Amino acid sequence: MLSRLALRSELFRVAPLCASAVRTTQTKPAVTSTNESIIVPGFPKPNGLPQPNPFDGPERDLVNFPRMVRLEEPAKTRYLFVPEEWFEVFYKKTGVTGPYVLAAGITTYVLSKEIWVVEHEFPYVLATIGLFYVGWKKFGASLADFLDKEIDEYEASCNASRKGEIDGLTESIENQKTEVWRTEAQKHVIQAKRENVAIQLEAIYRERALQAYNQVKRRLDYQLDLANLTRTVQQRHMVNWIIENVLKSLTNEQEKQSFKKCMVDLQALAAKA
Repeated sequence: MLSRLALRSELFRVAPLCASAVRTTQTKPAVTSTNESIIVPGFPKPNGLPQPNPFDGPERDLVNFPRMVRLEEPAKTRYLFVPEEWFEVFYKKTGVTGPYVLAAGITTYVLSKEIWVVEHEFPYVLATIGLFYVGWKKFGASLADFLDKEIDEYEASCNASRKGEIDGLTESIENQKTEVWRTEAQKHVIQAKRENVAIQLEAIYRERALQAYNQVKRRLDYQLDLANLTRTVQQRHMVNWIIENVLKSLTNEQEKQSFKKCMVDLQALAAKA
């Protein structure tokens, strides 16, 4: 049971490097091999690389003569203990009756030569064989299932920590993939922030341009008003200056003559009206 457990446990399993095709005539390896064992995941690997097998030489042909691997499950048998392979070997050479004839011949030989002596305790042998047969028929399947269940539970307990670590790392990988997927949205967020900053800069630029326009307009309006006021003052001063000079240049006679002329003009206009 323990040997089968060791074979089934991935912590102690090293798979040999084998090829599927087998040559029949040549003696050189059909496939170039480095004679390195493929270490199953879970087995300690120095530097993370497969380690060479010290029992394999540089000329070891692993293609035609692969390394033998112990079976996890027992081979098929007949009559509780006779391997099925023995019958198949005889079938190819002697037919179906070959193994039975051989067994009968060997039994007859050992009995006739008294190698196997039949004495008064021989019935106990038959009784023991029958007892084992009945026990195998009645309790064999349940006992095998119980032992297999125990082996599976022990194997599961041995691999629980490794599987838990693998599940944790797998979950971590999935979380990292999710985070990577989320970070892809940062490109759009950054682009949106850049566009927002550009809009804000454009708004500030237009606001300051409007302020500059208003300041320039105010100063230009001030200069225009100042120019208009200066012109008005100059015109008023010129008119007053002309009137004063004209009045100063007129004498009393000229004023009387002008007054008379004005009265004449007014009378003429009144007569026409």
